[in-house]
Amino acid sequence: MTLDPRAAVCVLGTGLIGGSLLRAAVAAGYEAFGYNRSESGIEAARRDGFDVSGELSAVLRRAAAADALLVLAVPMPAVGRLLAEIAVHAPWCPLTDVVSIKVPVADAVREQGLQAGYVGGHPMTGTSESGWAATDPELFRDAVWAVGVDEGTRVEPWLRVVRLALDCGSVVVPVVAEEHDRAVARISHLPHVLAEALAAAGAAGGELALGLAAGSFRDGTRVAGTAPDLVRAICEPNATALERVLDETIDALVAARDALRADGTLGELVEAGYRGRTAYEGRSQWDITGIAPGVGDWLADLHRAGQQGGVLRAL
Repeated sequence: MTLDPRAAVCVLGTGLIGGSLLRAAVAAGYEAFGYNRSESGIEAARRDGFDVSGELSAVLRRAAAADALLVLAVPMPAVGRLLAEIAVHAPWCPLTDVVSIKVPVADAVREQGLQAGYVGGHPMTGTSESGWAATDPELFRDAVWAVGVDEGTRVEPWLRVVRLALDCGSVVVPVVAEEHDRAVARISHLPHVLAEALAAAGAAGGELALGLAAGSFRDGTRVAGTAPDLVRAICEPNATALERVLDETIDALVAARDALRADGTLGELVEAGYRGRTAYEGRSQWDITGIAPGVGDWLADLHRAGQQGGVLRAL
């Protein structure tokens, strides 16, 4: 496998995240091309000068010839179909994804026998908009990009993914798939569910409630503007982890309701929320020269291998 830092990238799915990645990769100097199922999406990308096709088998054969890094940028329900085609037409290409959960993707990759070249990925960015029209080459700038470090990950594809993330302007954070999925249930999938509930509660208040709604309602419901099918595709595959954190959240809300009923206070909820927000604002971000908690010696070995190749840099 070539270690050319500008080796080709093939993005499979050119919606908000995939299309933004295609734009960012081209801007960073990569040979980058893509596949999209929607004819309208293909036409929109081509009008903007990007190389996107609806012929999946042809795109994958081109990727195989170029030893391109394949990037799965479709909702989880479409992952299996794409992997089956990759197994036929480009089984030796390095492979990553931008799906918001990691364990189900890794399982699907193993089912197709593609695990040798796979590195999980998840850029922590996005908007409530979708489609090519919403794409932005700056979407990844200063965003955290989780990159998988599960046992068995190979150095060469890992370096390709890390280089791409860095060239898009992201901060790379190493993650183990199961730990990643438990974390995003709390900070991504739960907010989607809570935003939906808050938006529904506001609407149930009628015209007066919606007419009075201001900043706190707007901020709390932002992601409720995401298309319902996409919300389901993001959250439902992470059902086990999301169920656990929903239980915790429901318990906290019930305790606040009971305290309000008993003595007119919200109990511990406000203080706990303030502490959580303060911790978020004071958080630190790991980069690829550091090791996330729980990863252990295996990542250190991977770092040493990469550093010997002279490709890692601090952010």
